[in-house]
Amino acid sequence: MNQVDYLRISLIDRCNFRCQYCMPEGAELEYALKQQLLSDAELLTLIQEVFIPVGFTRFRLTGGEPLLRPGVVDLVKAIASFSETQDLSMTTNGFLLSPIAKNLYEAGLRRINISLDSLDPDIFDQIIGNHGRSRWQQVWDGIQAAYKVGFNPLKLNVVVIPGVNDHEILDLAALTIDKQWHVRFIEFMPIGNWQLFGDRGWVSSTDLRQRIRKQWGLTESQIRGNGPADVFQIPGAKGTLGFISQMSECFCDRCNRMRFSADGWLRPCLLNETGQLDLKTALRSGVSIHQLREQVRHLLAIKPEINFKGRDSGTTGTYSRTMSQIGG
Repeated sequence: MNQVDYLRISLIDRCNFRCQYCMPEGAELEYALKQQLLSDAELLTLIQEVFIPVGFTRFRLTGGEPLLRPGVVDLVKAIASFSETQDLSMTTNGFLLSPIAKNLYEAGLRRINISLDSLDPDIFDQIIGNHGRSRWQQVWDGIQAAYKVGFNPLKLNVVVIPGVNDHEILDLAALTIDKQWHVRFIEFMPIGNWQLFGDRGWVSSTDLRQRIRKQWGLTESQIRGNGPADVFQIPGAKGTLGFISQMSECFCDRCNRMRFSADGWLRPCLLNETGQLDLKTALRSGVSIHQLREQVRHLLAIKPEINFKGRDSGTTGTYSRTMSQIGG
């Protein structure tokens, strides 16, 4: 079992996209009210006095869409300023990124993952649930802005949906040839939109690699990330290709992370709702920092038993939260 030192922190449960793989079309979500969300002070207290002392040193800011969080640049600066912070990154849809990319970089953010599920504006808008003016160009501008100000590596996340965007695999993979961009192909999961998953299913990473290998060849890369991706490289390419195979491969034994929701729930496993801790309510109720640390230490100790391992049968039951509310 890997050391669990990586915490994904959701800053807000709201998102300005309604991606097909994240939530069913027409679904009405109950977002947390402002007072239900952790304040900046509460979040920073938990990071500095609970999470860091029990061993977390790497943090990824997620959502919903984290750039919707008021004061996000100041929050980045504060987390980056902790001497124990070894790595600080963000996952965003990129729509609001262009004008703020430089400020985020100067605040101490060094790594960024941007969702880009299609290079075709029409397919992109179909996936994100946009029925108005196309949003693709603004996302692409955000990617270019992040690259220009110095985010390196710059990662692009692609959720592969059969019959929707899987025909674009080679075009997306080609983005890694001339730029030091890292494209991550993610197997479609049955979280957030059971109906679409049941209709479409998923494409295995093995199949995707075979397609790419046939076109250019493919070698294992020496570059490794913080997450579960198996990393490869097109021969001679500047960037890499990662494959996150949560449906076709069990990588629980390599799991090094927990997830912390915007309203204060610490979740040890994305695919299992067992064992969650409501740290916000405990903090606001006056539970001591020492007690909170011990609760988190205990959850870390039992995490191996909570990790979801039933890959042969797939996931069972339904989830009370969508991917956007969990933080991905």
